[in-house]
Amino acid sequence: MNEGADPPFLVLPLMTDRVVVTGAASDVGARAAVALASARPRLDLLAVDRTAPQRLPAQVEARRLDLESADLKSLFSGADTVVYLGSRGKPGETDPAADEADRRTARRVLDAAAECGVSHLVLLSTALVYGARPSNPLPLSEDAPVQPNPDFSWAVVRADIERLASEWRRANHDATVAVLRPTAVVTEDQLGQLARVLHSARLGVVADGDPPVQYLHIDDLASAVVTAVLSRADGALNVAPEGWIPPDALRQLEGPKPRLRVPLWVARALAAVRLQAGVAPIPPGVVPYTSHSWVIASDRLRALGWEPGYSNEEAWVVSHSPSPLDRVPARRRQELALAAAAVGVVTGVWFVVWLLRRVGRVRRPHE
Repeated sequence: MNEGADPPFLVLPLMTDRVVVTGAASDVGARAAVALASARPRLDLLAVDRTAPQRLPAQVEARRLDLESADLKSLFSGADTVVYLGSRGKPGETDPAADEADRRTARRVLDAAAECGVSHLVLLSTALVYGARPSNPLPLSEDAPVQPNPDFSWAVVRADIERLASEWRRANHDATVAVLRPTAVVTEDQLGQLARVLHSARLGVVADGDPPVQYLHIDDLASAVVTAVLSRADGALNVAPEGWIPPDALRQLEGPKPRLRVPLWVARALAAVRLQAGVAPIPPGVVPYTSHSWVIASDRLRALGWEPGYSNEEAWVVSHSPSPLDRVPARRRQELALAAAAVGVVTGVWFVVWLLRRVGRVRRPHE
């Protein structure tokens, strides 16, 4: 939601009787549905998704349907709260059809919610909507303007959907909208999609800059959904553990990684070439998020009683299985890191030379 356009952040008393959770087959959707059922055993809870939600408590009604084509008025009839977690687009993937489908589905959800008198909406967005720029404060609060980096389409679409939700909130005066903006999410033994893309963008030939990072365990994101539903929060809510991982601490966690530092514009150009060639699925718009800080503060969510079960470091650790390198003595790891860095420098120089030659061949026929 854009600065100056949002209602003030509010905490209202619990009025929820029937809740519809969309995207309930996703990792966060399934966990949120389970957590809601545990927190309010008598809650009338409906979980829906394009694929049948699995492993839900017996009191949760599960239904398989597609929000793009289903009768949403019938689905939302009698509901007090709609939790909108679904998304076809994925971070790091360039898919205009999926982006447009997400915008279109959001409009359908909002229109149906308005016609059915839904009084509370919980929307899953991302902290990427703030954008990554040298001028960003450390950390960012929810009062920061929404201005995602324009060539990272997944973040741009989330910002567009936030704007639609803000317009819906203003048109439905008695309704409330909670917008969750999580940082990079991880699960047990693996990084989430966004976290993987960001991690890949920090390897090899990378942009100058070494910002702090944050990691959020998916269980803590699910508990944030529950908090937003049961408190009927109204406004944007950042979701991240307290603090962040400084660059030095992140390097210790990750171990030796070959990196060749180049100016931001060079890293973006290389990312564009690699994406076009199918070498690495990293859109150029991701690169600034690895060069400039976009860490967030979750004070508003904590004021509602939310407490994460994992710190940033703990979330990172549980998302990584120990590698054979972790058992190598520190001095040997340092030697391997120096050797890998040397190889990385040679490879990076070769790649830059190859790119310049390719650009020259493309230009010559037109001269």
